[in-house]
Amino acid sequence: MSELKKYTGGCHCGKVAYEVNADLSRVISCNCSICQKRGLLLTFVPPEQFVLQKGDEKALTDYQFNKKVIHHLFCPECGVESFATGTTPDGKRMYAINVRCLEAVDLAALKPQPVDGRRV
Repeated sequence: MSELKKYTGGCHCGKVAYEVNADLSRVISCNCSICQKRGLLLTFVPPEQFVLQKGDEKALTDYQFNKKVIHHLFCPECGVESFATGTTPDGKRMYAINVRCLEAVDLAALKPQPVDGRRV
């Protein structure tokens, strides 16, 4: 059963801040080269569930690799990737939220599903 809840999140230095309505019963742990090296735990939301409160997407450092469909966005000050953006296979915009950057989340209580991103 999915349950949307409002969370606040952002980078380490505070230059990036957002609110997101997310269901943390659906969190993934991807083993692709960037997710594994950065230790990302991710959940995905459509644009209407994400509000950037502080910072500007265009001012963030954008890194793309492989198929270049995901914009990995890093704070230029502290280097934290608190969210990314891209498109779903059907062409809709989505946000990938780094759950480790959300406030008041008990990470130990999550049950991340493994995703074999190395083979996708």
